[in-house]
Amino acid sequence: MSENLETRPVILTGDRPTGPLHLGHYAGSLKNRVALQHTHKQYLLLADCQALTDNAGDPEKVRRNVLEVALDYLAAGIDPEATTIAVQSALPALAELGQLYLNFVSVARLERNPTIKAEIRQRGFGRELPAGFLCYPVAQAADITGFKANVVPVGEDQIPMIEQTVEIVRRVNRQSGRALLPEPEALVPPVGRLPGIDGAAKMSKSTGNAIPLSASQEDIRQAVRRMYTDPGHLRASDPGKVEGNVVFTYLDAFSDDAEGVAELKVRYRRGGLGDMKVKGHLEEILQRLVWPIRQRRAEFAKDPGEVVSILRAGTEKAREITEATMEEVRSALGLFRWA
Repeated sequence: MSENLETRPVILTGDRPTGPLHLGHYAGSLKNRVALQHTHKQYLLLADCQALTDNAGDPEKVRRNVLEVALDYLAAGIDPEATTIAVQSALPALAELGQLYLNFVSVARLERNPTIKAEIRQRGFGRELPAGFLCYPVAQAADITGFKANVVPVGEDQIPMIEQTVEIVRRVNRQSGRALLPEPEALVPPVGRLPGIDGAAKMSKSTGNAIPLSASQEDIRQAVRRMYTDPGHLRASDPGKVEGNVVFTYLDAFSDDAEGVAELKVRYRRGGLGDMKVKGHLEEILQRLVWPIRQRRAEFAKDPGEVVSILRAGTEKAREITEATMEEVRSALGLFRWA
């Protein structure tokens, strides 16, 4: 069994703990992580240091949500026996790797990263851009290479981050004269980024347009009722638009009956199918999905000390792995050694 585990591809993924996870996280990555933990050697990183790049004024928010996100992982089906869950700030080797990698990338290259450019615009930083945020791709490269990950599950908009990691890996490998670090590949899930229930391009915890994995039955009911549909679909008899209709986007993401959803789309486009009917169908699906997650989360939440123990054990394991990588990189780059 151990030999089989050692030959599995290594996956690194994780989240910034800035709030509980929501259905967008589940569809985009968490559901996939639950499956991948049985076929890969998987590490989940609670990226609290990276969360500080735009939350430095509220570190308590980040600290508090480390446990909240860990609860969401466990509730969704992450098995700590199969997946190592670690806290980033307790892995100093990652910070040291990031510091070294900063010498292998220019400010101009960081500023050209499409993902970073888009997120800088979204947050409206202007000249008040935190240096840590600009260097986010380098920190992420340190995380990925610290675990020698072969595969990194990301959304399509995050592919430039993996490309920049590959650039850094190639420069480090060229400098060291050997294939010291593996070049990671992006694994893009079949479900793209879910829009918010208000039709906004991004589901966000901060804007209140998300459905948390811990949502109550009433929370889910109210969220579905508020979902953006087709503003021109005033009566059930009117032909409606499926494109841009959040309800159908969620049905595509969460329904196991693709043929049934396709039939609903035909009826909606033709006219004769009301929004409340479609929303009622979606609500049933989401209630069935979230109920067991919510129940498991409540059970884990009864013993936060056990959750902390899981994080401590995973972090200790991750520390050994990342420090070994750091020693290899330090030696390969010819840095001074005291011993």
